[in-house]
Amino acid sequence: MTRLAKLADILLVEDNEDDVYLTRMAFEDSAFDSTIHVVNDGEKALDFLYRRGDYSDCPVPDLVLLDLNLPKLNGIQILETLKSDETLSVIPVVMLTSSKAERDVLESYRHHASGYVSKPSEFSRLVDIVEAIRDFWFASVILPRPSVSG
Repeated sequence: MTRLAKLADILLVEDNEDDVYLTRMAFEDSAFDSTIHVVNDGEKALDFLYRRGDYSDCPVPDLVLLDLNLPKLNGIQILETLKSDETLSVIPVVMLTSSKAERDVLESYRHHASGYVSKPSEFSRLVDIVEAIRDFWFASVILPRPSVSG
């Protein structure tokens, strides 16, 4: 596996504190050299992505892990906003959600999600998913670097 030249900045948009904790632990167990930034609702997600308010000094993420069911704005609304922005649309967005409903999968891809992953019930499987994300998005593909002025 190729070593990353820099830390990966990952934005995790998740309102369930248990899922946040488990996802952070999975990143640690996978030895993914990354920084996980967490926001817990849709409005904060957009503030982070557009670097507004408390998030004005935050980095533009290399990847977004996005839950579907969130307070204020849901995952599809965030995805739609992000993918309609010329600058931010290049950021890969992987839906990481508990839903396995076909309508949610279709709606996510129709709004240009880069991937759709159902949260596993076993922690070891979550580590496998994090490792797959690392190996594909950060060791195999070439990602563009969005330039966003603050």
